[in-house]
Amino acid sequence: MRRLIFLILLIIPASLLFAQDIGELAPPKPPMVFPPNAWGFDLLIGESGFGFGGFFRKELSTKFTLFADVSISEAKDEREIEYVDIYGQTFTLGKVNRVFQIPFAFGAQFRLFENELTDNLRPYINIGIGPTIALTTPYDQEFFKAFSYAKPYYAVGGYVGLGANFGLDTKNLVGINMRYYYMQFLDEGVEILKNRYKDYLGGFYISINFGFMY
Repeated sequence: MRRLIFLILLIIPASLLFAQDIGELAPPKPPMVFPPNAWGFDLLIGESGFGFGGFFRKELSTKFTLFADVSISEAKDEREIEYVDIYGQTFTLGKVNRVFQIPFAFGAQFRLFENELTDNLRPYINIGIGPTIALTTPYDQEFFKAFSYAKPYYAVGGYVGLGANFGLDTKNLVGINMRYYYMQFLDEGVEILKNRYKDYLGGFYISINFGFMY
């Protein structure tokens, strides 16, 4: 998983350099006009595993865009250690609950280097805040059956990120976003490992975006 994240991290810097060279060598062109609205899906990759979500974006200007998104992914305690038994099954000693975080974020993104880079690479920074629901399911139960015993917990937080949209297509949106999430519980938190409560969740994720503009 660490190697996969490292490889994806190379995409944005390499693309920035490539797009800048093109912008310097090619004759200047009028900026493209992209549709102001977009919706789509996110694939999240983090050290705790994979997740997925969805988003809606509303462009107010070529530099400023508002958005709303929601995602679900598993969260883990940094003290967890996974073992593999003789049958190839993984398990974690002392684990009491699986935890799934479902953050709702509302925020804004600001486009960077609009006049320095070509339109096929549109980098931006973004920030989102909002409520989070965390669901715990008992670790000693089968994965899907355990959702019958799910318990909700509530937190507030958000993320900051750096990303980019790629391509000149005015209908389909493809992009990548590197985010750091932080969510603070409103009570003592969740018990992931036995007798160890976490009053916050957080971590670094890479979000791959696929969507439609209109």
